[in-house]
Amino acid sequence: MNSFVQESMTFREGVDLMVDRAALAMKLSPDAIKVVKACNAVLQLKFPVKLKQRTEVIFGWWAIHSAHRLPAKGGMRYSTAVSQDEVEALAALMTYKCAIADIPFGGAKGGLMINPAHYDKSELHEITRRFTIELAKKDFIHPATNVPAPDLGTSSREMMWIADTYKTLYPEELNHEACVTGKPLTHGGVPGRVEATGKGLQFALMEFFRHPELVTQAGLTDGLTGQRVVVQGLGNVGYHAAKALAEECGVNIIAIIEHDGVIRNDAGLNVHDVRQHLVETGGLKDFPAGEYSPNGAAALEMDCDILIPAAMESQIHAGNAMQIMAKMVVEGANGPITYEADEILRRRGITVLPDVYANVGGVTVSYFEWTRNISHMRFGRLQRQYDEMRGEYLLSTMGNLTGKKVDEQVRKKIVSGASELDLVRSGLDDTMRMAFQDIREVMKHYPEIKDYRTAAYVLALGKIVQNYEDTGLIDAQNT
Repeated sequence: MNSFVQESMTFREGVDLMVDRAALAMKLSPDAIKVVKACNAVLQLKFPVKLKQRTEVIFGWWAIHSAHRLPAKGGMRYSTAVSQDEVEALAALMTYKCAIADIPFGGAKGGLMINPAHYDKSELHEITRRFTIELAKKDFIHPATNVPAPDLGTSSREMMWIADTYKTLYPEELNHEACVTGKPLTHGGVPGRVEATGKGLQFALMEFFRHPELVTQAGLTDGLTGQRVVVQGLGNVGYHAAKALAEECGVNIIAIIEHDGVIRNDAGLNVHDVRQHLVETGGLKDFPAGEYSPNGAAALEMDCDILIPAAMESQIHAGNAMQIMAKMVVEGANGPITYEADEILRRRGITVLPDVYANVGGVTVSYFEWTRNISHMRFGRLQRQYDEMRGEYLLSTMGNLTGKKVDEQVRKKIVSGASELDLVRSGLDDTMRMAFQDIREVMKHYPEIKDYRTAAYVLALGKIVQNYEDTGLIDAQNT
């Protein structure tokens, strides 16, 4: 394929081509590839909603890419850009993400074709309530089969409305809280879910930088500290990733790109201050501690160490891939690099941590929330006090043997039992570390695979195909 021609493929077609690339390396049979790529079901909805002095017909979709594991899990987005092709592509990505992270979910995705900014709170509540009813009528929402989560244009508020509507419809359902994840803490949510995707991206980069040979191959210097980072999109993912990387890892956020342009400061931007300015003014213009330009798209081509596109899909494409100056690209958003652009970046030797791995933090912590809702018990409830008592006993024994007292601050750290947030963060960190190591093992097994995206897809396909093979649906290998 000529990567320099104008791109004409859809988002879904681009995802399928990435699957084909991995399947070719694995020598999967054509039947196996067809089964894996097929979208199991798509529900298209058109429903009327009475909104104050008017009635609107709302368009939406819920796509189930794979139910090889249940429930099918995926975000629910409110955006005028929502389409059937988009939700099918994102549902497929969710299937592969869950496989890579060893999460026993299938992939799904849903959305409404609306701009949430055009509705007030009561109108959004009614739209969300009606959407939930429509999903329930078609049996497309249930703790055991289909579980939505927040995505673009939605938040814990909308998830709470979904859960409340579901509970009203099915008051006898013991596990009604598990019908959706990303809920507020007071309604069955878990601490750490809001920032989970951004924190997962941070943990992914931390794991990558634990391998000096990989860092050198990427043309980067050892250690995250001091790396020059450009972030596109200061929404939920971009904000939490940039803030954590700057405050906890010492990276230098030299530019932030938003819908109205870019703000740049080579000495480093304060991510919290930029976010506050964005919330208060609606844009980046006039931020006092940086140089503003309205040309945000050009800022993707800035000279930097790490570029994090955390906004929308198709931001790096055939038209700008040759101009990307970053040594490493980490996909915070879903599909920010098109298939053609990915081919170009691969040929240029630019390291890419793909979306199917880098932004898996959200569904990972959603999995923790779902299991918490099913078990009806907060994490750490059984062992926290025991761990604290054990710590006190060990310190007491050490003091008796040595005749010395431990510093009070050290003592508190040793005897303090893990909080629920500690356990969630620990589980997320472990998931990102193990997934990256699994991807590396794939690259060792297939030495011809040099990029992390293909390796990640091989890892995902191997697990999914094994599941189908075990049930007798396919023969995975070509004969």
